[in-house]
Amino acid sequence: MDIKILPSNISNVIAAGEVVLRPSSVVKELMENSVDASAGQIDVIIQDAGRTMIRIIDNGCGMSPDDAVICFERHATSKLSTVDDLMNISTFGFRGEALASIAAVSEVTLRTRQAANELGCEVLVADSRQLSAEEVVTPVGTNICVRNLFYNVPARRKHLKSDNVEFKHIVTEFTRVALTRPDIGFKLSHNGKDIFVLAPAKSLKFRIQDLLGSGAVNEIVDMHAETSVVRLSGYVGRPDLAKKTLGNQFFFVNGRFFKSPYMHKAVMKAYENLVPDGAVPSYFIYFEVDPHTIDVNVSPTKTEIKFEEDNVIFQILFAAVKEALGKNSFGASIDFDREGVPDIPVFSKNFEAFHPVREPQIGVDPAYNPFDNDGFPSEPLSFVNNYQTRGGYQQDNDFLPDSNSRSEDVAGTDSSGNHSGMGTSAFIDRRDDYGKLFEDKILPSRQILLFQGVYVIMPVISGLMFINVRKAYERILYEKFLGILSSGTHGTQVSLFPVTVNVGVGNMLLFTEHAEMLSSLGFDISPFGNDTIVVNGVPEGFSSEPGKVQAMVEDLLLALSDDSVSVSVNMYSAMAERFAKLGALNSDPLRSQTEAQALIDSLFSCGNPEFTPSGRKVAMIISKDDIDKKFN
Repeated sequence: MDIKILPSNISNVIAAGEVVLRPSSVVKELMENSVDASAGQIDVIIQDAGRTMIRIIDNGCGMSPDDAVICFERHATSKLSTVDDLMNISTFGFRGEALASIAAVSEVTLRTRQAANELGCEVLVADSRQLSAEEVVTPVGTNICVRNLFYNVPARRKHLKSDNVEFKHIVTEFTRVALTRPDIGFKLSHNGKDIFVLAPAKSLKFRIQDLLGSGAVNEIVDMHAETSVVRLSGYVGRPDLAKKTLGNQFFFVNGRFFKSPYMHKAVMKAYENLVPDGAVPSYFIYFEVDPHTIDVNVSPTKTEIKFEEDNVIFQILFAAVKEALGKNSFGASIDFDREGVPDIPVFSKNFEAFHPVREPQIGVDPAYNPFDNDGFPSEPLSFVNNYQTRGGYQQDNDFLPDSNSRSEDVAGTDSSGNHSGMGTSAFIDRRDDYGKLFEDKILPSRQILLFQGVYVIMPVISGLMFINVRKAYERILYEKFLGILSSGTHGTQVSLFPVTVNVGVGNMLLFTEHAEMLSSLGFDISPFGNDTIVVNGVPEGFSSEPGKVQAMVEDLLLALSDDSVSVSVNMYSAMAERFAKLGALNSDPLRSQTEAQALIDSLFSCGNPEFTPSGRKVAMIISKDDIDKKFN
């Protein structure tokens, strides 16, 4: 076996696999270069989600003709001269791999000029080879255009996601860079349409508002801490507005965005017992540390940071977030202003002499035997406290059964002698339809009992059957949505008052991409600007209350943002399962036996009423023997 040195064009393609993952990677690297060049304005122009063109224009310091040529060589950098410089990184780019990696998998045109030069330079590079370099007239700064990304790596290009998904990633990277420098103006346009036009902001809070909307600013409070190890600043979200969807969680160290599950754990620990399970608050937290105490060279994408004293910083972050939450009261405040408030009357000590207080009398029927009532009540009954019988109380025949009137039949007859319809002939044999769990005889609807609207209880020959309402809805909706996704269209329940929800620019693209599927399922959702949707209607069975619609949109985002299902064979089943869970969570508790009977009928008509799509039990039977054991 002979060992040989790889040609530069092949090694650059290999390096591009680590640095250039998708079009958003190119946007990130080039925007960071513009920030390092001290630009005051950075324009990002995208066509076809970056597949066709990515153009970054800045008014920074620019490059000389010699630098414009050599910058495409691998490891060419102006940031490092010695090994010691690696421990004092204060800029975004320093590895010298970005431009070389981008030029290895695309066609690049670079135009640049320094203020001291009258003419600029244009360099054309493709497949890591310089095609031309000549003088041109161009403004001060840099204009770099990347075309036909991955044109020479078809496998990489083929596996790019849809335009909406890829552009969502571009918006994410654009947002991260824009949040690091509120003093710089930014612009993002896609296919000729302006998405963001950000003027230099007065403060970070104004930049957050420009990027994420006024709703995001209303959700956050100030956070600050300063120690000898780290200086923390930024904002943390209100606990009562935490959302199920991940988004608006940002860490920055020395002006650089980074990801850290460990530091995220510190934030969530501070919110312990303040947010519901599964909800995540917003936060924008900026770390300032000595550059010598961190390592930003952990990964080629530079999104992972290694802190020298991470345990100490963890505790400081936890304490800072906890303090910020403690200083800002999110509950209702006490109003000491009594102007215009009616006075509460003060009673004198002789009040009881003129208005005597009588102790209420409790009526009890000592002869009442609850076991005389055969089975479950046919309808929900209200208690009437007027039973005077043997002990001075009169019996109410509608409420208390007479102990001598029981029939040998299951339900017997009523006081008028008419059969109540609850005898053995009224049992329904459904063993052939409902699978192993339902190989029992179920009493008709008059025997249904609702428990807090979330469980349905029915007597069967062997004991009691318990049905979990939410899981039953999940099974019913799964089979309904599966049929809709395969062939049909679901009915829409139009809301009397449409609900407006701010979802952000990136999430807006998800609704645009899946608009046809959502419409077929019964969702009537229309765009309202670049970052807001209007929910005009929801599928039948979903709640249209504004609060539940907001929660439904969050769950929709979770379902739509999951890219794990791409095989068409499993896509319908997986999407139906997600939307079934969403519908079950969004459903209202049962309020009447009529609703319960409709649920049971729908459940028993399913192909597999025993389990949810994920394999969890929908119903269970507690046998008479198990009940008897409770009384031993």
